[in-house]
Amino acid sequence: MAIKIRKEDALNYHTQGSPGKIEVNPTKPLSSQMDLALAYSPGVAEPCKEIEADVENVYKYTAKGNLVGVITNGTAVLGLGDIGPEASKPVMEGKGVLFKKFAGIDVFDIEINERDPKKLIQIIKSLEPTFGGINLEDIKAPECFEIETELKKEMKIPVMHDDQHGTAIISGAALLNALEIVEKDISKIKLVVNGAGAAAISCTRFYISLGIKRENIVLCDIVGILRADRTDLDEIRREFCTDRDLYTLTDAMKDADVFLGLSAGNIVSQDQLRLMAPNPIVFALANPDPEISYDLAVATREDLIMATGRSDHPNQVNNVLGFPYIFRGALDVRATAINEEMKLAATHAIAKLAKEPVPDIVNKAYGEDKLGFGRLYLIPKPLDPRLITTIAPAVAKAAMDSGVAKYPIKDWDSYELELQERIGIDQRLMSVVIARAKKDPKRVVFAEADNRKILKAAQIIRDEKIGEPILLGNREKILSLIEDNSLDLSNVTIIDPMEEKELLNKFADMLFQKRQRKGMTVGDAARLVTQRNYFGALMVESGAADAFISGLTRDYPKTILPSLQTIGVKPGVNRVAGMYIMNTPKGPYFFADATVNLNPSAEELVEIIGLTADAVRFFNMEPRIAVLSYSNFGSAKGDIPDKMARATAIAQKKYPDLVIEGEMQANVAINEDIQREMYPFSRLINKRANTLIFPDLSSGNIAYKLLAELGNSEAIGPILLGMNKPVHILQLGSSIREIVNMVAVAVVDAQSTNTL
Repeated sequence: MAIKIRKEDALNYHTQGSPGKIEVNPTKPLSSQMDLALAYSPGVAEPCKEIEADVENVYKYTAKGNLVGVITNGTAVLGLGDIGPEASKPVMEGKGVLFKKFAGIDVFDIEINERDPKKLIQIIKSLEPTFGGINLEDIKAPECFEIETELKKEMKIPVMHDDQHGTAIISGAALLNALEIVEKDISKIKLVVNGAGAAAISCTRFYISLGIKRENIVLCDIVGILRADRTDLDEIRREFCTDRDLYTLTDAMKDADVFLGLSAGNIVSQDQLRLMAPNPIVFALANPDPEISYDLAVATREDLIMATGRSDHPNQVNNVLGFPYIFRGALDVRATAINEEMKLAATHAIAKLAKEPVPDIVNKAYGEDKLGFGRLYLIPKPLDPRLITTIAPAVAKAAMDSGVAKYPIKDWDSYELELQERIGIDQRLMSVVIARAKKDPKRVVFAEADNRKILKAAQIIRDEKIGEPILLGNREKILSLIEDNSLDLSNVTIIDPMEEKELLNKFADMLFQKRQRKGMTVGDAARLVTQRNYFGALMVESGAADAFISGLTRDYPKTILPSLQTIGVKPGVNRVAGMYIMNTPKGPYFFADATVNLNPSAEELVEIIGLTADAVRFFNMEPRIAVLSYSNFGSAKGDIPDKMARATAIAQKKYPDLVIEGEMQANVAINEDIQREMYPFSRLINKRANTLIFPDLSSGNIAYKLLAELGNSEAIGPILLGMNKPVHILQLGSSIREIVNMVAVAVVDAQSTNTL
């Protein structure tokens, strides 16, 4: 589904907090005078001398080996054209964010105010001591060809212009797999390329290296076919001129096997598509609008295989499938270049991965029953966690085999583990949850719709198709807030309980029936259902909504009570529990109970352990549970260690298939080295804990809030466990992003037959 981006949202995103999208964080402690002396003068002199003695030591003592320069002069930025280096900076920062998110690579973005290719080459070349690799970006053709070629000759670190090669590598994988499906020989196919810019030229060259014959290729630009008798072409484009009797795109499309579009939207007609050979392959990669729309193309030819650059259709050709992992592999062997062999290795690795069984986590992320190799699945999805462990090793091996690797990898199993640890292979948890929610949006009722944050979150949820918001509250106040904040919430359902006399009567009767033997009178029920937390919960209970969200402005206990009284817990569950997901640089950790149970007994903790384990599995992860205390396996006495040890023993017997260990201190739980040295019997050795069970609400609450504020971690939650239907209570004062995350969790919860 295409995402609707508003100018105000984009500008606010880039200005909130610190301006921009990136910052530099130290990787060493700086808490004492000794630390400062080691970091700078006089201690820093020692690594300087080591590097002077052997320049390769720069990789040992500095960040160079994991640092890529994303460099541009702003002459061909996205679809904006020549907008200058300053205006290109948001794009370069964004590229840096993708490098970090998908491959754990650090980036300095450098925008250079220089249009002369030769001067630009010298400037970039002079930066070689700083970087482990150079990603050239958004430099216009034909200068980009000269710049990359000369830098590759003169520099001894990997250099790649992603605009040229990224699309070639990814679409090349899609092409190989598409040809396999239609059983066509790559050496015999006819290729038409519409567009003659940097990406089109690079793709064409790369396809030749894959096996397409040069004489079977025709390129077309805005003027027409690239013919030998044209006088307006530079030397690079002349490389692909033809003498054949072809003048227009329509001429070229007759009997073509493959169409590659890297030009402009909506310029290919149905009639032109009908001219193509049987089982045509169409890669319409113009963004945001492809050369021919997906729906129109598949309606025109049933035998068509199609890819676009869009995420809302099958076979998205997305450069993020390539560049992070290509540079990862190149950096890890200290490659002196990114050569043709490495690019081909990436293409073949991507193509091969698409033929392997798709993990359940990927199917669920994209709302599919079973993704599998075929016409609608030519290449892997961007959220596939196997990409880094598939492409980076293939690139690294190709660098070694082609003789450009200075630091060969010897232990490939250890390298795979290192790759996973670099990014925290599970860091994409919320990306997966949001993608999963979008596949089947559910009705989400907001009890506090008279709040700007809620309304803004509702707009995002509606725009991104995460869910269908239902706004509960005073209609006039909600409409006034929408207008005052320039929000677009047209066609979103607004329900004012005071206007719904029939529903109030129905809900009052429902509530009375549920609570009449708990001391509630008819009058009490009639009064309570006018309160939005009761009204919203009863909407879910009656089927008028699929999930309920509240708690932004009210204390947790007051917010949860109406849901407990109306919806209640799942059969077999005696108590609900609250769990936080802490997204940390080392991956997600699950904290329970941090919101509901004040001081649970050992037996109650066992039930909390069971609920939490089910929830962790709900997020497609295997729970590895540490039961926490201030004691390690009886090293200290007291009520809490005794309770936690007893809870551990009972839980291990009740849930024999779970990895459960305790009682233990928090640092021991997540530090395998300590366990290996001090507690070699621990079940968590080689299976670091990801699920932490706290002895009481106080300790859990303190821990997650400290980690959120001081530990560079994002808190997702609290996620309510054990309810019979999806109810999720926001943290008091949650940010808009936290609200959106919680709604995504609620939607996925509602999609599931077994709620959290």
